[in-house]
Amino acid sequence: MTKRFRHGLVLGKFYPLHVGHSNLIRTALRMCDRVTVELLVNSAETIPLETRLAWLQEEHPTANVVAAMDDAEVDFDSPTAWDEHMLVIEGLLDAPVDAVFTCDDYGVELARRLDAEWVQVDPGRVLNPVSGTAVRADVEGHWWALAPCVRASLAQRVVVLGAESTGSTTLASALAEDLGTLWVEEYGRQYSEIRPGGFTAPWRSDEFDLVVDRQIELEDRALRRVPKPLLICDTDVLATALWHERYVGEPAPRILERAAAHPPALYILTGDEIPFVQDGLRDGEHIRSAMQERFREVLAVQSVQWIEVRGALDERVSAALRSVSTLVGVGVTAL
Repeated sequence: MTKRFRHGLVLGKFYPLHVGHSNLIRTALRMCDRVTVELLVNSAETIPLETRLAWLQEEHPTANVVAAMDDAEVDFDSPTAWDEHMLVIEGLLDAPVDAVFTCDDYGVELARRLDAEWVQVDPGRVLNPVSGTAVRADVEGHWWALAPCVRASLAQRVVVLGAESTGSTTLASALAEDLGTLWVEEYGRQYSEIRPGGFTAPWRSDEFDLVVDRQIELEDRALRRVPKPLLICDTDVLATALWHERYVGEPAPRILERAAAHPPALYILTGDEIPFVQDGLRDGEHIRSAMQERFREVLAVQSVQWIEVRGALDERVSAALRSVSTLVGVGVTAL
């Protein structure tokens, strides 16, 4: 079927990408033989160009997505500002366009400067009542408008960790239920049940790399499905690095580097004052105190804020909720 236009243009900051942007791009794709999507990023913005580019490429794989920095002033009444923007916009095009797709009225001038036809999509944002400004002001309130890949980037992680039999799994589950979100189980425990030689066989260093890969994969999947911008995790890469110390007998700098590159919003250390329970996969109570102290030492020198919770489960949940609300605003990322 012959389409109305040969080459359409959609441009924006996509800060962040939301359903209104995607409707604009899909409309252009339906009406054009090919569509160029230009991502124009200001250096003062907090979401990196690479992140936004990846969103667009994942959500709109049939569009030609290009990107550049554009620090010109946003003033639609200034010919000088327009001239500066057009240098970037035209520099990204590999061929003339005959259609420009926008929601807002700046499309009139953009189309005039490109000698193209203006197509206004969803004027007044009636179909998709959302904007990047609104999302940045209230991420959780506009969670409905964000694609899974965007959610995965904007959601915060809270990590519960601790020595053996300190109630980290119980707390992670209870905290997620109380907050109405998802939680990720500890992959290392699952792996301990299926690894060659069983739990008691000597551990190899590379097994911990596998555990880290799988743990992050589980987190990434969950981050795309969370009903609000917050995910609870039972352990993480940093905890895996400490278990590498315990079972291999030496630190693993590569795993510590991965932990530093993958920080959560908050660490919650579960106290070791509760009775020890042997479930067949634990070393024993004799090392719990020493491991707990090692967790404290490492948490004290890393950059992420952390708390230690003690007492009955309801006391631990209450303490954790206070810190989650204070530190991450129940998962809302500051953009």
